Amino acid sequence: MAGGGGGGGGGSKADEFQPFPVKDQLPGIDFCVSSSPPWPEAIILGFQHYLVMLGTTVIIPSMLVPLMGGGDVEKAEVINNLLFVSGINTLSQTLFGTRLPVVMRGSYSFIIPAVSIVTSNRFKQYTDPHQRFKESMRTLQGAIIMASLFNMIIGFFGFWRIFGRFLNPLAAVPLVTLTGLGLYALGFPRLAKCVEVGLPALIILVVLSQYIPHMLQSKRGIFDRLAVLSTVAVVWGYAEVLTLAGAYDDKPSNTQISCRTDRAGLLKAAPWIRVPYPFQYGSPRFNAGDAFAMMAASFVAIVESTGTFLAASRYGSATPKPPSVLSRGIGWQGIGLLLDGALGTGSGCTASVENAGLLGLTRNGSRKVVQISAGFMLFFSILGKFGAVLASIPLPIVAALYCVLFAYVAAAGLSFLQFCHLNSFRSKFILGFSLFMGLSVTQYFNQYQLNSGHGLVNTKSTSFNNIIQVIFTSPATVATIVAYFLDCTHSLGHSATRRDSGRHWWAKFRYFERDTRSEEFYSLPWNLNRFFPSF
Repeated sequence: MAGGGGGGGGGSKADEFQPFPVKDQLPGIDFCVSSSPPWPEAIILGFQHYLVMLGTTVIIPSMLVPLMGGGDVEKAEVINNLLFVSGINTLSQTLFGTRLPVVMRGSYSFIIPAVSIVTSNRFKQYTDPHQRFKESMRTLQGAIIMASLFNMIIGFFGFWRIFGRFLNPLAAVPLVTLTGLGLYALGFPRLAKCVEVGLPALIILVVLSQYIPHMLQSKRGIFDRLAVLSTVAVVWGYAEVLTLAGAYDDKPSNTQISCRTDRAGLLKAAPWIRVPYPFQYGSPRFNAGDAFAMMAASFVAIVESTGTFLAASRYGSATPKPPSVLSRGIGWQGIGLLLDGALGTGSGCTASVENAGLLGLTRNGSRKVVQISAGFMLFFSILGKFGAVLASIPLPIVAALYCVLFAYVAAAGLSFLQFCHLNSFRSKFILGFSLFMGLSVTQYFNQYQLNSGHGLVNTKSTSFNNIIQVIFTSPATVATIVAYFLDCTHSLGHSATRRDSGRHWWAKFRYFERDTRSEEFYSLPWNLNRFFPSF
């Protein structure tokens, strides 16, 4: 067909079907990591990031606090603690960690060991619910503080830098993809708990962010950048109307909890002003078994944060981050974990997957916007009543946002395929096998626990059982272990292996000084690189 035309027309036709060029930085982003929109727009977008991270901030304490013996007052306290620490951790990560536009929030990976700790027999001696809550929290604090040491050692001593040096695009695909897809249970299953609220939110978000901008090209930035804010405002108002009209008065309690806008109990329980402070529940209690289980959760949080960092660097139109910067970010995540333990959040921290997806939805990867969102977190955590109003958004609306935002992170993972040789059978095997095992293994572990009431590994050591369960119920962690091992060992001596894995594309980013753009995106502020150099 190429020779059938003639003259320039044939050449032009052939050019149309050339493969898309490989891009170190994602094109089409309006504001990259080091740039920022005008202040009014930056403040609105920062508030939008704050709104997106609220879902997890409410979900985790809502799961843990009742098991600890706490009521609405204690739940409001823990939410404020978590929000306050998230603001500090977000600022520290964007200033001194990876310097990427990532929000640091509570991590679901800590729920398994946390639930095991707070439901153990050691707290049954406390008949007063508030006393039981305090003793449970003190034990959680001790375990989280010990786990933070593991995080800091992995990060600041450079162990995660070694991992980053051997991480190729081929292994990064399942890592980032399942960081997004692995949270599918938080999407439509939660949306369906109140489908008359969640489904309209999903439809409106898709229409506002994907269809309207293409119909009104000149106004594209307004609609897709503010799609989340507009969706929440419209559907929250619609849910309020349904609540006031009595649509749920005779419904089962589970439906009322999911659908009503006045069932959270947070507004009444939250104080007007409260500043969280370290060890407010008493001195932490330390237990070796609890600490090791939390360390396993910390490892899972490290893996999932790595996937989120990769997605954020892509949507921030930054170059692939050097391994030293990745390790630095993990170290600062450890400091964030220390703060989580000290202030009593009940869980550890990780990089927010949903906020990384919001970078892609808004095409705004500005670091300043995320730092502004951290300001909102600190403000609303101290002024509890105002924060409680926003925290009472029905969770099916949040789940509708997750359906889109987690998908963006999964798509960021798939975008790394451009660096790989997809016609290589080695690449096909590693990609397919790791993705399949990441979903299949975790499904088996979760289903086994659901059917039997305990994990697959059920020894006399509860801590060991929790370690195995928390690692093998994380799709991103399982897929990364499989893909990383296979990529480092399969056909290692073959001459084509380096190109199949895309290693040559990321070779210049293995060390900080080899690409001048690393200085623009990842160097520390105030010339701190002189004292804390990256390698």
